[in-house]
Amino acid sequence: MIRAVIFDIGGVLIRTDNATPRQQLEQQLGLKPGEAEYIVFNSPVGRQAQMGEISTAHLWRWVQKELKLSDLALAEFQREFFAGDHLDHELMAYIRQLKPHYQLAIISNAKDDLNVTMQEIDPAGDLFELVVGSAYERVMKPNAAIFHRTLERLQRQPQEAVFIDDFLHNVEGARAVGMNAIHFQPGLDLPAALAELGVEI
Repeated sequence: MIRAVIFDIGGVLIRTDNATPRQQLEQQLGLKPGEAEYIVFNSPVGRQAQMGEISTAHLWRWVQKELKLSDLALAEFQREFFAGDHLDHELMAYIRQLKPHYQLAIISNAKDDLNVTMQEIDPAGDLFELVVGSAYERVMKPNAAIFHRTLERLQRQPQEAVFIDDFLHNVEGARAVGMNAIHFQPGLDLPAALAELGVEI
């Protein structure tokens, strides 16, 4: 029986619904399509930030140097890079309905500013029992260690938890440790997918 429902943030709770700001940013800077996202998230330095090996401030200083941006241009880059990202309020309302019946948690590959993101997601700080961020743990999904630590802190067996993520390799990582997992994609009816696993309000 499912006792804990665990969510990823980027691509699930917060999604890039409008890619235009990033595309325009890339055009202005002469970058290839998808290069801005690569630089911030998937470059070696971006991954170091998510691993907690460098700070978020260090990452942005590197981005500024790499793209030869003034302080003002860096601030504009940061603003436009995230301008198309939106919190899914309908999904958040559903999650709040789950709260009385299930343990709720987060596992996110995130920089050390995850606490700022959580203030947007859960301003009162009362929705998620546990927030596990890769920069704090020094380990990223799909490494089994981040799933084991989460389960240990929730005091749950793998089969008692379900994990929702938009990247298939993270979903497969959760399944590899015995957890239930759902691959979140645009158009997915998440309440219906969870109901198939016995998760009901």
